[in-house]
Amino acid sequence: MTNPWTIAVHGGAGRLTRSTLTREQDAGARAGLTAALAAGAAVLDTGGTALDAVEAAVRVLEDDPHFNAGRGAVFTHDGGIELDAAIMDGRTRGAGAVAGVTATRSPVALARRVMAEGRHVLLAGPAADSFGDSQGLERAAPGWFETDERRRQYAELMADGGDGFDAGMKYGTVGAVARDGAGHLAAATSTGGVTGKRWGRIGDSPIIGAGTWADDRSVAVSCTGSGESFLRVGVGHEIDARVRLAGQDAAEATRAVLAEVESLGGTGGAIVVGGAGPAHWAFVTPGMNRGMRSAGGEAVVAIYGDERIA
Repeated sequence: MTNPWTIAVHGGAGRLTRSTLTREQDAGARAGLTAALAAGAAVLDTGGTALDAVEAAVRVLEDDPHFNAGRGAVFTHDGGIELDAAIMDGRTRGAGAVAGVTATRSPVALARRVMAEGRHVLLAGPAADSFGDSQGLERAAPGWFETDERRRQYAELMADGGDGFDAGMKYGTVGAVARDGAGHLAAATSTGGVTGKRWGRIGDSPIIGAGTWADDRSVAVSCTGSGESFLRVGVGHEIDARVRLAGQDAAEATRAVLAEVESLGGTGGAIVVGGAGPAHWAFVTPGMNRGMRSAGGEAVVAIYGDERIA
């Protein structure tokens, strides 16, 4: 049976308003989201899998310095860059994830190789990069991930004592969810974490069931926001449980779970797609970089909370 394919992407949620973003930042984010949707749609429109589509979309966003993943990732308290990513296949619930990697150019591609190799789900640190070498993945050139804007943000944080996280809340985790023509689901997420993070901090993005989840029986989910709160709620799996076990629709379940995140003092958003119907998103922040595209349709993208495109 053939289903209409659909794909949704996000590029982070936070204090994204018309007064906090410059014209260049606004235009750059929209162009990046559109390019990511095009990459995923190119896979799906030729009969490709949801898994290939979400990887393709996220790889585009990892290379785009307007987002906090790959090139353009934020700096740690020690002035380094540590990257996290995950990918999950709704057909089998196969999953792969990496945390604290510093050298592999595409963390989501590395997570995909972890899943394909099959012995483990989550690898961390230099050993994860070494695994990438063994798989023939490209290493980034020195300084590839760094940008002037992230250096400025880091310097601002350190000048203020170095104890805060992401004071601007304008840069975000990236992710994608998709349903392919065969009705299968997949999700992928990639991030640089939060500016000024310490002690090898890991958020929800690479944690299966928290920031990333896919199950053909219910939904695929990719999250962005306050990682600690998303971990405590187990957002991806909680949305799944509400849909699969409680019979809620995806939009209702997503709103309810994000309200729970907010009740714990967290902020952020999620994109969700199920086995039928369009993709959905919800967020409890002023804005979220987001977009979707379905078979036979054009890409639609938005940033601010008052943009009602879906």
